[in-house]
Amino acid sequence: MRCVTAEGGPCPATRSAGAARGSWRAPRAGLLSHALAACPRLSGSRQRPSMAEKGPMAEGTERGAEAAGGPAACYRELSRFPAITRAALGAAAGGQTFLLYTECSRPDLPRHRLLRFSRHYSLRRTGGSGLAVSRTGLSAEIHHQLLSQDSPTGQHRAVLTRCPRQGHELLEVWGSGGRSHSVDLTALGKHGEVYTEGPFACLAWSHAETQLLYVAEKSRPKPRPPCPWDVPGAARLAEEDEDEEGEQFVYCDNWGEALSTRSVPVLCVLDIEGSSISVLEGIPEHLSPGQALWSPDDRGVVFVGWWHEPFRLGLSACSNRRSGVFHLDLASGHCELLSDEDAATCSPRLSPDGRRLLYLEGGLGGPHRQCLRLRMLTWQTRQTVTVLGVVQEPTEAFAGLYGQALPLRCWAADSRRAVLSTPQRSRTDLLLVDTEAATVTNLTAGSPEGCWELLTLQWDLLVATCSAPHRPPSLVVSVLPPAGRELPLCWVPVEDTPAVPGVTWKTLTVWPPCSRQSPTAHGDQAFEALLLSPPDGTAPHPLVVCPHGGPHAIFDARWRPSMAALCRLGFAVLLVNYRGSLGFGQASISSLLSHVGEQDVVDTQLAVEQALRSEPLDSHRLALLAGSHGAFIALHLLTREPDRYQACALRSPVSNLPALLGTSDIPDWRYTSLGLPYSFERVPRAEEVATMLLRSPIAQAAQVRTPVLLCVGARDRRVSPTQALELYRVLRARGVPVRLLWYPEGGHALAGVETEANVFVNCARWLLRHLGQPRWGVTGQHSP
Repeated sequence: MRCVTAEGGPCPATRSAGAARGSWRAPRAGLLSHALAACPRLSGSRQRPSMAEKGPMAEGTERGAEAAGGPAACYRELSRFPAITRAALGAAAGGQTFLLYTECSRPDLPRHRLLRFSRHYSLRRTGGSGLAVSRTGLSAEIHHQLLSQDSPTGQHRAVLTRCPRQGHELLEVWGSGGRSHSVDLTALGKHGEVYTEGPFACLAWSHAETQLLYVAEKSRPKPRPPCPWDVPGAARLAEEDEDEEGEQFVYCDNWGEALSTRSVPVLCVLDIEGSSISVLEGIPEHLSPGQALWSPDDRGVVFVGWWHEPFRLGLSACSNRRSGVFHLDLASGHCELLSDEDAATCSPRLSPDGRRLLYLEGGLGGPHRQCLRLRMLTWQTRQTVTVLGVVQEPTEAFAGLYGQALPLRCWAADSRRAVLSTPQRSRTDLLLVDTEAATVTNLTAGSPEGCWELLTLQWDLLVATCSAPHRPPSLVVSVLPPAGRELPLCWVPVEDTPAVPGVTWKTLTVWPPCSRQSPTAHGDQAFEALLLSPPDGTAPHPLVVCPHGGPHAIFDARWRPSMAALCRLGFAVLLVNYRGSLGFGQASISSLLSHVGEQDVVDTQLAVEQALRSEPLDSHRLALLAGSHGAFIALHLLTREPDRYQACALRSPVSNLPALLGTSDIPDWRYTSLGLPYSFERVPRAEEVATMLLRSPIAQAAQVRTPVLLCVGARDRRVSPTQALELYRVLRARGVPVRLLWYPEGGHALAGVETEANVFVNCARWLLRHLGQPRWGVTGQHSP
């Protein structure tokens, strides 16, 4: 990964500094390792003397201190905590002892890669709800693994790997005796690349554990090399050449941001004993299949099919695309729609007894993420009922369902109850759903951890992770009690991660005043913000304001190493869940439609003003840090409050709404956000383009005086990087301090170990440069 500034040369964070960089050293001239010397620290609003003014001894002293407690050092320290990404249980003899397998990942900053490793534990039931936990071996690095899934009995594990030499994809089966089967999928040539992540991906065992079901890209003919016409006997038929040349450059539609290589998915079955692959036929051509699983008798497959005609709209983070749950009978080839025809569905999950199928369902169009319904189909009768409906106004007991997927194993052993995780206001909690009584029990309400996520539920053993803004993820397990006696749950720690010192947090509730700008019935609904703060001994703290992107997304109270690092640097951080965020009811989500650029901007500023009134914050040192739609809000605040904020750092910013009509993978959102209907054949009208431009920050760019840092990915399909480039040129022409970081391989999320580290370090240093150094203790470290 290489970062380039707008001036065209390598950014200062990538130039060799030749100075001390602390105890950590990169094996090559990586971005993060040289970011320590990118810019000097400031105190207050006055710039410190340059290194040349201080002399070489001062240069070494400052850079050494910076390596010990600067942005790169804080990020390096706090990113070492692993995320637990997968868990699987296996039952040992006797039924009282279970083997727990987990997969974890964390950034390996020196090597600029994601380090993935496994851990193994033994769980023993000790009577009632008691569990004894012990680790059964050392952690082991996971090499070249793309996807894995344990069989229903836990006796086998399917693993998709990529051969590092040839690049071939291998699907292997492992058991207690080692590897039993290995099939080279690439060599067989039945399909293209296997889908390993995203909304289509799956790897499902048949109930008999003899077959594996997965999704791959449809195989396409490879173009033949040009024919040497001047070599006798080498000529091909002229008609073949003309046909091939005519197809060579035909555009192939795809599913947009983060899915640009996903175009035509197909369902594939591996017969394990015969090592043979078949691509399933019978799926209607207007559907793109994914999220597949086997029917109860293994005679068919259940899958989600997305309509893709007349063209594909971006699918990433968009749960409003037309889709349905289908059943394909393998013998007859008959494909049956099981869900409603005009809806958006996902995550079919079959109960252990094979009698019930749960799935999530939302409305078509409208907000790209919404409050969802939980639907259940009785397999034999094909009757469908709504277990949980859309929640317009949240209650203390239940705020609605907003998750993008159900856990792969979410059913209890009684095939009646299910457990899932979903945002509930500014928390993410575990909910137990009784599908017969249609009731909800919050299993984690009131816990000090603000984010709970279910990894697996097998044999009534719950395996989950929990975290908070000041506490990295911990791994916990619990026994699910019988129906009606679920509370309180007794959680047993497996990997208990301590809280990080120097970070505190709280939830602020903000009540917006009634306003004519919000004429909806729900315009005065409360929203929330999370405030992360350094220790009070360093108050008043400079404040970094972060409205989230989306706009229909959520800042839940989970561990975010970048935000904790800002606190360790001395900043308070305000994460704003303005009206329109997930977790607060469908009415709140809908209230933002036609009020984008108004209500969300007002809400963010209201949260800032309330925080300034009630907390020990420095009102003269405010900054904005946001991405995507959050950057859109931040830019509006800069135009309306030109002297309020002293610094602004933005990622993948939205600045010119009409320009996105022809460049974004979700052009429908441009109309929906203004309350206008969308259809595939829609062409923008002059008055609509004018309205979009008036709502765009670029139209008021002349009001901006705050220094702005822009970070964009050249491969962003959701918000074209030309949005930032246009804004950069406008601000630069007007003499506003502005810097543009261009990541050639970056997408909308600017993801990747090296990219994320570089973006954070540059943003943190930009805030330090223009806000001034937060208060420090006498020793040069943060005050305790």
